[in-house]
Amino acid sequence: MHDDDLPERAAGWTSVTSAKRDIIAGGIVVAAILMFIGTGGAVIPSVIGFIGGTGANADHVLTTALILNIALLLFGWRRYADLSREVRERVVAEALAQRLAASDTLTGLPNRRSFLDRAATLIDKADKRGRSVAVLVLDLDHFKTVNDVNGHAIGDAVLCAAARLISEVMPADSVTARLGGDEFACAMPFDAAAPEAVDIVAEGIVARFARPVEAGGVQTHVSISVGVARIENDCSTVDALIRRADIAMYVSKNQGRGRYNWFDGSMERELQTRNAIELGIRNGIPRGEFVPYYEQQIDLTSGRLHGFEMLARWNHPTKGLVPPDIFIPIAEEAGMIGALSLAVMRQAFVEARNWDPTLTLSVNISPTQLKDPWLAQKIVKLLVETGFPPQRLEVEITESSLFENLGLAQSIVGSLKNQGIRIALDDFGTGYSSLAHLRALPFDRIKIDRSFVSSINDNSESAAIVNAIAKLGESLNLPITAEGIEDEMIGERLRALGCNEGQGWHFGRPMEITEVRSLLAGKGLLPSARATDPSAEPAAPPPVAEDRTRLAG
Repeated sequence: MHDDDLPERAAGWTSVTSAKRDIIAGGIVVAAILMFIGTGGAVIPSVIGFIGGTGANADHVLTTALILNIALLLFGWRRYADLSREVRERVVAEALAQRLAASDTLTGLPNRRSFLDRAATLIDKADKRGRSVAVLVLDLDHFKTVNDVNGHAIGDAVLCAAARLISEVMPADSVTARLGGDEFACAMPFDAAAPEAVDIVAEGIVARFARPVEAGGVQTHVSISVGVARIENDCSTVDALIRRADIAMYVSKNQGRGRYNWFDGSMERELQTRNAIELGIRNGIPRGEFVPYYEQQIDLTSGRLHGFEMLARWNHPTKGLVPPDIFIPIAEEAGMIGALSLAVMRQAFVEARNWDPTLTLSVNISPTQLKDPWLAQKIVKLLVETGFPPQRLEVEITESSLFENLGLAQSIVGSLKNQGIRIALDDFGTGYSSLAHLRALPFDRIKIDRSFVSSINDNSESAAIVNAIAKLGESLNLPITAEGIEDEMIGERLRALGCNEGQGWHFGRPMEITEVRSLLAGKGLLPSARATDPSAEPAAPPPVAEDRTRLAG
């Protein structure tokens, strides 16, 4: 028996007990009436005469029976009054219970179960009248921030205000409900030949939430993302409409929030593709399908190979090599980027420990990884397990990853620096507070984003930015690495500006491990025989699955 069934079972037992009491009370009243009829005619005149002094003594037994009979009648009447009151209270309680079961206790709107019933009724009525029905799924943007900043009391007030604002915009013949959390749903009938009526409503809701929302005496800013689905030949149930509208709503989220989208078939296909990729990642990590690729980092003055940046590639068993811009975002969303990145880093560390000691290895860490206070310990643990020297490792951090919690980032960077690991600020110039970050964190290198480097000879603004960054690095005594060098002309311009290191397709595309071995062997940078004999390498321990490292390129 489920816990949800207990109230219903208890109510059933109470009803049965009450019914038994009603039957007993009714039987007593009927018996009392029959007794009164049988004894009252004979006893009452003699009792009255005895009291008045005109009659003989009354029969004591019959008099006693009459008194008991009257008591039973009074008891029956009292019980009748109690039962009447109980019935009235029960009717009120059942009405309240039904209302609570169908309503959201916070906002007073219908809940999910009630919405399913009411929307289904709305669809039936609309179908009989030759009209269509659209379902809107609405989700408040960044509502968690409202709770974190203002507390849950204000968050609840915002939800109540949102319910009121949505209801005010929706037509009178529509149904509005709270599905749960900060998610709402609406169903509205409309003329199938004029879907713009739905557009007007959706635009009105989005526009209203673009303005501040007053709740609990606090002015909050929450936009809203909306997805819309309409009845189609293959979609006519409320559940199907909610699912499609929900898919469209998440498309609105991904497009920047604070907007609405109609569902179309491509969205579902994209969702299926995404789910297939997620499943492939989940299965591919333990199978070793994710492998490191290496991009050369060159000293622009001498042309000497300085080291490599490690990139991740998915060697899919049927689709071949999958680029990181396809699987990295999904791995991050699904919470698998840690296991993936550590598996790839482990392979790279085991390989790179056999290279010439002058060669470095650079790896990227993601913004989500910098939220983990144990990040430094996880990286150091991996270095110890693989035997890769920390002095040859350079960890690259993007500016965007520093915005949320600079204090935690300082702690992580400090721990890594204490182990001899170098830190580079990646994609410099694309953030909003670069100079502040350079002062707050002990960086060892600045990397200029490829968007500036690749257009340095064609765009004066890009050239000015690269020149300013180069001079800044010189004044701070920080070496500069330029990404995205595509030809020799860009390399010459960078050398003239003082950039001392670069990487890009001009020096070669990212390489797999066998190509790297051939390159290093040709340059005499493989002092260990183990580099050309994989069977001589010790087996690596299993990867740590907690880390979340972003590998891009």
